[in-house]
Amino acid sequence: MNRLSAAARAQIIKSLVEGNSIRATCRIVGVAKRTVLRLLVDAGEAASRYQHEHLMDLPCKRVQFDEIWSFIGAKAKNVATAKRRTAVMGDIWTWTAICADTKLAVSWHVGGRDMTACRSIVSDVAGRMAGRIQITTDGYKLYPPAIEEAFGWNGADYGKVEKVFKVQPSSGRYSPPECIGCSRHTVMGNPDVDHISTSYVERTNLHLRMQARRFTRLTNAFSRKLENHAAAVSLHFLWYNFGHIHATLTKANGGIHTTPAMAAGVTSRVWTADDVVALLAE
Repeated sequence: MNRLSAAARAQIIKSLVEGNSIRATCRIVGVAKRTVLRLLVDAGEAASRYQHEHLMDLPCKRVQFDEIWSFIGAKAKNVATAKRRTAVMGDIWTWTAICADTKLAVSWHVGGRDMTACRSIVSDVAGRMAGRIQITTDGYKLYPPAIEEAFGWNGADYGKVEKVFKVQPSSGRYSPPECIGCSRHTVMGNPDVDHISTSYVERTNLHLRMQARRFTRLTNAFSRKLENHAAAVSLHFLWYNFGHIHATLTKANGGIHTTPAMAAGVTSRVWTADDVVALLAE
């Protein structure tokens, strides 16, 4: 790793955040797989550390929560028959929290789809807000008790969206069931009903699935190790927050290239891969 130049590191990081797999990155840059994986873990740790320290006192007014599925090594149903067994295998979930106004990824958590993970991300978000916020989630039952615990009763304005899907299976094997309706409900406080929505966080999760190769369905690019998966997620969100030029934010800012972190006042410029490499020296 010490022999790798800063320019080569930047090229590797740029390749990874633009949706290339580990092996594709090796071919593009001309380096060994182990070198790319080591840099991914180091960059992921630096990205997580930097955002943990700097995404504080955020001016968010509306925050949306959701979860996105992936797997480590093998899907849960195939773990028992997997040829290569590791300590952590099966389904893994990435919990995300997105500011609806700045599109900033406020927080994320990689883990199970359980109360421990839910409490972790909700309490983390609660500690990063500068003021009272409106929260929106889907109808998942773990959110209400976790939000009440983190914010206190009536400590936030909380509404949820409950979707109704067709009972019969969809026409395609991997197609989601058809949504035939949804309802909005006030859970706590006095949320603005017009803003009870999970559209922005769902769109951000789509961006994660398209740009982070490990989330691409029906490929062999899935994660084999939890450490690498968590690092890839942290690196993705660092680039999404600081390096990804958001079209809607740019238009609202008079055509000036704008990232979610710029919109939230966390930074004043668009980051490059060189800026990510610079974090490795800190």
